[in-house]
Amino acid sequence: MTDLSDLPPARTGRRVLARPGVPLLAALALWAYAVRHTDVSRLDDYGLVTRLHPAFWTGLVVLTAGFWFTVRDPRRPGGWSAAYVLGLLVMERATQAVLYPTPLYAWAWKHDAVIDHLLSAVGLQTADQVGDMAVYDQWPGFFAAQAALVRLLGVESSAMFMAWWPLVSSLLLLLPLLLIYRTFTEDRRLIWTAVWLFYVANWVGQDYFSPQSVAYALHVGVLAVVLRRFGRSAGRRGQPRHTVWTVVITVMIMAIVISHQLTPGMLVVSLLALGLSRRHRDWAPLFTTLVIFLAWCLTAALPFLSAAMPDMIRSIGDVGANVETGYGATPTGTGAVATSWAARLLSGSVLLLAAIGVLRQRVLRHRALPLLLIAAAPLPMFAASGYGSEMIFRVLLFMLPGAAFFAAAALLPVIRTPAADATANEYRGTTTSRRWGIGTWMPLTALLLTTLAFVPAYSGKDRINYFPPQEVSLVRQLFDQAPDGSLVVAANRNYPLAYDSYWSVEHYWFLDDARSHVDRIVRDPAATLAGDMAGVERPARAYFLLTQGQSADSEMNGQLTKAQLDRIQKSVAASPRFRLVAENSAGWLYELKQAGGAER
Repeated sequence: MTDLSDLPPARTGRRVLARPGVPLLAALALWAYAVRHTDVSRLDDYGLVTRLHPAFWTGLVVLTAGFWFTVRDPRRPGGWSAAYVLGLLVMERATQAVLYPTPLYAWAWKHDAVIDHLLSAVGLQTADQVGDMAVYDQWPGFFAAQAALVRLLGVESSAMFMAWWPLVSSLLLLLPLLLIYRTFTEDRRLIWTAVWLFYVANWVGQDYFSPQSVAYALHVGVLAVVLRRFGRSAGRRGQPRHTVWTVVITVMIMAIVISHQLTPGMLVVSLLALGLSRRHRDWAPLFTTLVIFLAWCLTAALPFLSAAMPDMIRSIGDVGANVETGYGATPTGTGAVATSWAARLLSGSVLLLAAIGVLRQRVLRHRALPLLLIAAAPLPMFAASGYGSEMIFRVLLFMLPGAAFFAAAALLPVIRTPAADATANEYRGTTTSRRWGIGTWMPLTALLLTTLAFVPAYSGKDRINYFPPQEVSLVRQLFDQAPDGSLVVAANRNYPLAYDSYWSVEHYWFLDDARSHVDRIVRDPAATLAGDMAGVERPARAYFLLTQGQSADSEMNGQLTKAQLDRIQKSVAASPRFRLVAENSAGWLYELKQAGGAER
């Protein structure tokens, strides 16, 4: 164990030390005031950043400063550090749930549709029954669990609670993170600072209502058990406790494998990296993961993998293509570019701090070598797959537990152990005289900047991700009246309920089509769209839907501009081939008139 007890903590102001709860309560009070006075009805390209009341930013500064001074004081119980981290999670992950009347993210609504289908179909479906969406039936773990939760709670759908999922999934990570960090140090300053940095650097959005959120928490949980119970000093094989922990990680690995495609691969490379350390050269967890992973891939997941394997093989080694964004995924406009750079700088800063921590802390380079290996293990995945142009974000995500630990070490004094440094008393005297010096304020500044950068990195694209109640109502009206076999045409899939009734209603998102066809739609919108929709026969109907969420996604990701989308909408509205079904402040719904049919 690495121990910092021989080092004197930085002393702080007496008032802060006397009342460590004051900054925490003040920050939460400021947060509560801010959310009551924040208007999200008109988001701009900076998302929530420019709409938040100034009290929110003040509260975040107070919270961070209070945490820093409290965590460095040995006279305060560790419970205060935990309270500050929970306060951070409330301000980070609960703000959107409180402010927005509807759940965020089109992907979350998509997962809600999968759960609804699982509840209504009462079983898994094959590829010929639900087409591309069958992939979710081949990794059903998360959806089956959520379907059971919906029935247990007696709610109408998972949409009733999925807005709070980011907070829930973040809390699920707290215990395994603490277990991992306590494996390598007993110093609470390092442990809780690492936890804090993990949460502020975890901006990539894996915490929303998704299989990834649960699979990632299980992934970190498996690593925690392996690091603590499968090391050289954890006991011999065959002992009852070792058997119990083997069963525990087997269950967690099975849950990961049946829930998510990427996480098992990340777990394999992490466990393989651990094998490079003598302290964790127990191959049982890796062997168990490989067997379960391969068994699932060769049985339940085989239909999807058989179709996807050629593209997956072609992407191996193409690092440039795997990390590039390209058309439809390139931030466009001042707000989108600024928030994108905030996210990059946040991740870059934490990785830079981690590198500094590795160089400065000689003790940790040795004692926490397994964690350093885990942090580096995901890097080869850059060359393995593009993962829908998101591999760079996933690699950052899986590096984060280790990177946050060493980044936290960079903010603390040079770590010594009593046996390694006989001059600790001399060091203690010099530190006391400089308690308000650079060693206090520079780390605090770094912690403040990373914490503040989380907000634009995480919430800067809320104009895309938030769907007002009017948009939800408009789309719900569409699916309430669409007969089976109908076709819904939209610019893209960024709208709520986009996959509602996907087992009985077809979808066509024209911005996913070839650029040449998109150009034809822009030149002659009504005629081209009418031609695309003409194959639908009664009693089915063909609908054209254009909403606020589609427009925001198209504009901010470099597809069609607002002027081009307005031109498409006006062309359809003026065409005698289309009939207006519904409209409100969030969009329009049109129906293609069918030849020889009576008007409804």
